[in-house]
Amino acid sequence: MSFQTPLLLLGLLLIPLGFAAYAVGERRRRRAAAAWAAPATAPSVVPRRPGWRRHAPLALSALAMAGLIAALARPQVSVAVPAEQASIVLAMDRSGSMQATDVSPSRLAAALTASEAFIDNVPDRVRVGGLVFHHRAEAVQNPTTDRAALRSAMRAAMVARGGTATGEALAASLAMLRAPSGPQPPGAIVLLSDGESTSGRDPLPVADEARALGIPVYTVALGTAAGTLADGRPVPPDPASLQAIADRSGGQAYTAAESGALRAVYEELGSRVAEKQERREVTGAFAGGAIVLLAAGAAMSLRWFRRLL
Repeated sequence: MSFQTPLLLLGLLLIPLGFAAYAVGERRRRRAAAAWAAPATAPSVVPRRPGWRRHAPLALSALAMAGLIAALARPQVSVAVPAEQASIVLAMDRSGSMQATDVSPSRLAAALTASEAFIDNVPDRVRVGGLVFHHRAEAVQNPTTDRAALRSAMRAAMVARGGTATGEALAASLAMLRAPSGPQPPGAIVLLSDGESTSGRDPLPVADEARALGIPVYTVALGTAAGTLADGRPVPPDPASLQAIADRSGGQAYTAAESGALRAVYEELGSRVAEKQERREVTGAFAGGAIVLLAAGAAMSLRWFRRLL
């Protein structure tokens, strides 16, 4: 939470000063009462004392005053709202290691199925583009709201072969999202890969560039350490490298060792990456709460003492 005019919060200092003045007044009142009645006769003079009820209305009034002061400072909270002008690039690894079957029925097939879950969970007004990569990157669909065209382009391009050029994939994804002029619109990259980068540029400087543009990269490491190809060659995933990319870009990293987990990750990302944080003023909530507290204190005072506070 933040405040547009935080200096007004200095008014909260008046509340403990008011309590101090109230405590001093109470002591004086008790001394004055003691001067007119002996302690032994006090129970017969005042058989019932209000106890805590005497202070409850004042305490509620003090809380109400604090709420009103906070309202004057114009409090704000950050909430997630749909970024309807956002664009997302779905970057999918199609290197030869995606033929491994440690993720059923294969890494490649599981990735394609999960990508459709991602597309289904992105709000309709958000544009989504597609990119595939092995030893080089290829943009197969510019960001669009045409989900059928995106699905068709991704499926036609996902043929596993070659190495892994993660840095090239990130650079090509940024090129698809970068604004030619003016402010950079909201954007994000969802990068799925099952191995470390073996060719092309270093992905970490590209991740730094993405962060500078305000484009987070969400990475998904697919596969298990036991994954092998048909010839027995091991092809373990490289979650550490993908974690570094996500951290450097301001995104988040995920790991999926089975098709069900991959689909769950993509469903979450489909709704998450299309959101942006927006500041909302909640002055009305503070003012309304203060009024309720003030009314409650007044009602207590009328009920117990037949007077307002």
